[in-house]
Amino acid sequence: MVKHPGIALFLYLIGAAQVTLSAEKLYVAPHGDDGNPGTYAKPLASLAGAQYRIRQISVQNSKKDTIYVHMLPGTYYLSNPLVVTPTDGGTIDAPVIYTAADETSKPRLHGGIKLDRFEAISPTLWRVHIPQVTQLGLRFEQLYINGQRRVRARTPNEGYFFKVDSVKQIAFSGRSQTGLFVNKRIVPSPSAQNTIKQLLNDTVDGALAVFHQKWTIAKEFVHYADPHGNIHVIGKEMPSWNTMDSKTRFYIENHPHALDAPGEWFLANDGYLYYIPIPGESITHTEAVVPTIDKFIIIQGEKQNPVKHLIFKNLIFSVSGSHTPKEGIPLGQAANAVDAAITVEHANNITFTNCEISNTATYALWFKAGSHKNVVSQCHFHDLGAGGIKIGTTNLPADTVELVRHITVDNNIIQHGGYTYADGVGIAIFHASDNKISHNDIADFRYSGISVGWTWGYGESPAKRNQIVHNHIHHLGWAELSDMGGIYTLGPSEGTVIANNVIHHVFAFDYGGWGIYTDEGTSHILIENNLVYRCSNAGYMHHYGRDNTIRNNIFALNIESQLQLGKAEDHRSFTFTGNIVYVDSGSVFNSTWHSDEGLKAVTTFDRNCYWGISSLENAYHGMDFAAWNARGQDRSSVIADPMFSDPKQGNFHLKSAQVARRIGFEWFDYTQSGVYGEPSWISKAQFSKQMTDQFEQYVRKNDEFFAYF
Repeated sequence: MVKHPGIALFLYLIGAAQVTLSAEKLYVAPHGDDGNPGTYAKPLASLAGAQYRIRQISVQNSKKDTIYVHMLPGTYYLSNPLVVTPTDGGTIDAPVIYTAADETSKPRLHGGIKLDRFEAISPTLWRVHIPQVTQLGLRFEQLYINGQRRVRARTPNEGYFFKVDSVKQIAFSGRSQTGLFVNKRIVPSPSAQNTIKQLLNDTVDGALAVFHQKWTIAKEFVHYADPHGNIHVIGKEMPSWNTMDSKTRFYIENHPHALDAPGEWFLANDGYLYYIPIPGESITHTEAVVPTIDKFIIIQGEKQNPVKHLIFKNLIFSVSGSHTPKEGIPLGQAANAVDAAITVEHANNITFTNCEISNTATYALWFKAGSHKNVVSQCHFHDLGAGGIKIGTTNLPADTVELVRHITVDNNIIQHGGYTYADGVGIAIFHASDNKISHNDIADFRYSGISVGWTWGYGESPAKRNQIVHNHIHHLGWAELSDMGGIYTLGPSEGTVIANNVIHHVFAFDYGGWGIYTDEGTSHILIENNLVYRCSNAGYMHHYGRDNTIRNNIFALNIESQLQLGKAEDHRSFTFTGNIVYVDSGSVFNSTWHSDEGLKAVTTFDRNCYWGISSLENAYHGMDFAAWNARGQDRSSVIADPMFSDPKQGNFHLKSAQVARRIGFEWFDYTQSGVYGEPSWISKAQFSKQMTDQFEQYVRKNDEFFAYF
């Protein structure tokens, strides 16, 4: 990855927008006082103090001057989120800018508290008393030791989950606004029943069952455990299209008897937190932190009076929490009901640049209803409870003012998430239009990398003209969930473009580890110049849709197949031209294409290059290439070696362009995908060998993929 040619211009324009003939400057410091005037010599102490002074300044000069809030280095502990209203915004000529006073030392806005020092009950068990638990009702579900997330006591500790053999639902009295609640009796496998009987033999107080069900998760409190080792939970009724089956897995969390492995912790009702230290940790060099707030910033405008022109620059936000409600968390795709640590609603021209958000329990950032023309650039999102960024709403917007649009997410690193909600997405676009998602590095999530659209089928969808370009998306799934895509789409999407992305290592648990996945109703999308390789099930999966164009892509080295079809329809589903399909295992086509129904699909294949390290005999709908041609498909295509330099090592440069020219393939420089800028920034996105080895170890546990490595 190299410096982006437009970065100098971009930085110049950002700087120009911030410079005015005059400016007001406020200073904030951890040692300051909100009674001070906010000068460098006498700084304020908090964002709330700075906000109060901004409001005073705005009244005095009618926001004629840019207002800078310079935050001096250090850690700022937030007791409440900063709530920003329309009166706190700026103007196009005089924005309000929250920034580090010293760009080499970013201030940290911290949503937690440091605990007292642990005491050792034994060499392998520590505890600390937290008086706020009993005195103030403090509850939390996350713990960080020396900045690293630790595991709330659970069984099994890691790896494989209990497999559910059968489930019974009994209607539970009462119907909520969100649907019927039921009592579910979960009957695990016999070995799991024995473990559960021992685990829950005396109490189930606070024990939480976390279910992994296809592409979703659910969290439900254990109501009781019967003598057979079955558990009973109360939660929302399971949808008919996603009921629990023999491949559902779950674990039990937050029970004292589950506290049995290094790195696990448990909070008792009397305020004592128990922790099993990891080998090498010492009490004298351990800092324990727990979250006390769920959000850092709430930007809350009004439909007819939005917040405008705010810039957050060179800031670090870390440690925020979340709480499982008593009714639990129902199954829901893309963790769509999960909140974010920073929310933006009815706000325009809000910019986050060179910021860092980490140690969250939820998504990091959410642009909600009425968000327009906002920018996220060169930010680092990591150690996330769910996903990185949510854009738009899950309910259809009432009008164009409510519709989220023109959000730019460029040159960000969004990695290491799904720790609280495994179905979180790196970047999720719901009902939102005209957004540009470019040059991001998205990795280490248990579900999809980028999701676009929120309409199943051919109904109304405002998700139009979204650009998903030049992203590097990799190491997803971790063989934990199913039915995912590096890039996943839904519904009619006129004007949407998926181009110049590099996608690799998407591995599902059971099925559906796909590179690019056009799901239900996806229509009118252009997919071009993408490199997709080493995904578990296929490089490209088309469930069903209309008039999509797939051209000039490389699909290579995917395990089960390179291309997959879900449903044949009587209209043109897609056109597939000018692509290179490179096979070393499995087949070219899979799924419905291997059935008579698949041959009814209305598709156009032509001018493609196919090459297989293994035999391609009968690889085309179960027929050879000549029979496939006889059906009018791929008549100008070739079976030939495209002459990649070293594809097994990820080098897809062409040693010779002769074959590519025969099909009209136009070379695209895939090395330009991902983040750009200074080497120090680019290096942050690079996966360590430890992470790639860990990914391989997780995936190898799934027998289906064991032989692949």
